[in-house]
Amino acid sequence: MNEIIITTVAISGISAIFAFLLTLADRTIGNYGEVSIIINEDKEYTVQGGSSLLSTLIDEKIFIPSACGGKGTCGYCKVRVLEGGGPILSTETPFMSDEEIEKGVRLSCQCKVKENIKIEIPEELFNVKEFAAVVEEMEDVTSVIKRLKLKLPEGEDISFKPGQFIQLKAPIYEGNDEEVYRAYSIASSPYDKDHIELFIGYVPNGICTTYVHKHLKVGDTVQINGPYGDFYFQEDSDREIVLVAAGTGIAPILSILRYMKEKNINRKATFYFGARTPDDLMMTDFFKELEETMFDFKYIPTLTRATEEHNWQGERGRVNVVIDKYLENGEYKEAYLCGNKAMIDTMVTALTAKGLSEELIYFDKFD
Repeated sequence: MNEIIITTVAISGISAIFAFLLTLADRTIGNYGEVSIIINEDKEYTVQGGSSLLSTLIDEKIFIPSACGGKGTCGYCKVRVLEGGGPILSTETPFMSDEEIEKGVRLSCQCKVKENIKIEIPEELFNVKEFAAVVEEMEDVTSVIKRLKLKLPEGEDISFKPGQFIQLKAPIYEGNDEEVYRAYSIASSPYDKDHIELFIGYVPNGICTTYVHKHLKVGDTVQINGPYGDFYFQEDSDREIVLVAAGTGIAPILSILRYMKEKNINRKATFYFGARTPDDLMMTDFFKELEETMFDFKYIPTLTRATEEHNWQGERGRVNVVIDKYLENGEYKEAYLCGNKAMIDTMVTALTAKGLSEELIYFDKFD
């Protein structure tokens, strides 16, 4: 009996010591203390080590684009790491070219801040701001797409180029236990500096789209930051413009056209919008008005699943087929494409076949 008691006590003692060692290890190994982040050689921040570079920078109000909430699945949050950061991970390499790997480019969501680190980021990211915006308007423009109009706080405004995007934060809500950011293109005009308009499609089980479509309402406050993106209107050109979009890809096209109208930019422009049925068309009255008021503007929607019941009198088929009918020569033209990867790839092939230079095809591939 005494032997059993002694054995039990010994085992309990060993377990206690082991637990203590694990706790000590966790506190010492997992606690990296204060480390420094030097950005672009001239900005230094003292931070607590141990978190991802992405979240650490967010804590310092430096916002790096990230559409997947830091899960390493979008490849947007790239920064160049000059010193520190450890070796590149297997979760990062699928998003990197050989040249990027050689230059030290990393996904900031996968790079842990465990030591002093030096990085480079585009200087314009220091101009990114965070806003607590109020939902001023909200409407269903199709069965799966909502239009949001957000009002920025009194006295605050945002400067962006037509075509750029912001990030919207989905908070914790019933059925979701994490805060995530998602990227959405701006549909409003850059001249409307205290509002942001977005078109957000519903994705089943999507964290942010479920928040917007199932929980958000007029009067609510949302956290956004921006602007971001190197897809934007090339204002210093006088070429004819070809615009192509499908679904929520309509948003940056709207921003471009609104800007052109308000600034009286007189360049010939044709907008091809692809949808399935008439119910999937958006802002038709607006585009018809632009045909009447803008310099040499044409709106050409095309449907892939229109039936006799729809009594559709317009174009039918995919955009690449329809554009072949209208675009005779792509020389001295530039194009702006917004939509999913398959559509973008198909359109690039179609436009280059018409003689349009690939360097003059600007696109934003939506996930």
